[in-house]
Amino acid sequence: MENYGIAHVWAQGDFVTRGIAIALVIMSVLSWTVIVVKGWNVMRLRRLTKDAERAFWHSDDFADGIKKLGSHNSSPADNPFLALALAGQEAADHHHQTQPHLHDRMDVSDWITRCLKDTMDEGVGRMQSGLAILASIGSTSPFVGLFGTVWGIYHALLTIGATGQTSIDQVAGPVGESLIMTAFGLFVAIPAVLGYNALTRSNKSIVTKLNRFAHGLHAFFVTGTKLSSSKRSGAGNPDSLRLATRAS
Repeated sequence: MENYGIAHVWAQGDFVTRGIAIALVIMSVLSWTVIVVKGWNVMRLRRLTKDAERAFWHSDDFADGIKKLGSHNSSPADNPFLALALAGQEAADHHHQTQPHLHDRMDVSDWITRCLKDTMDEGVGRMQSGLAILASIGSTSPFVGLFGTVWGIYHALLTIGATGQTSIDQVAGPVGESLIMTAFGLFVAIPAVLGYNALTRSNKSIVTKLNRFAHGLHAFFVTGTKLSSSKRSGAGNPDSLRLATRAS
């Protein structure tokens, strides 16, 4: 038995077998890197959802709310709540300054809606970055491993046929070694698929809360007051702000 195993597969394998093994290792490293980085980002955004949004709406004024949002993360690119607040403020200020020219073409509500939606789309795009890697690895790595198994069994059968040794101990070792590639493919695919599903669900939850925050900002900049919980949901209101973005 000491002549069989992973080390023996590597030592006796040709360039195709070794190339497949290296490809699976690279896939595994990439998938775990994406899972760890995106998982940390999801936890950070959840903390922002609990702390930053509540602190913002309990601020004395808008400037104080911006400071509280920025205290959690000063970069709008990494803080979608701060990015939405700044985008809404910039849109409102711009519309007020150019109102004589834009009044007949777009009112303040439509203008702020457009700016908030663009900012949300950018934030959702950043949250979804990297998920395509997990989806690709989860769907292709089992077939990569299966190809390594087929290739290994083919060469094992050629060797057995050339030597004329067809006893079970001569067949089981090479064939069993070839099946290791299938196990490697599943070992790479399963964490990638589970990580993709978990991150997708978490992103959808965060996008829902960002959408709620954007509704509140829209009402604040248009009317000067915070949107109530019942109105924020948009139930029974055909003119409610539609900023929902699907995270897939």
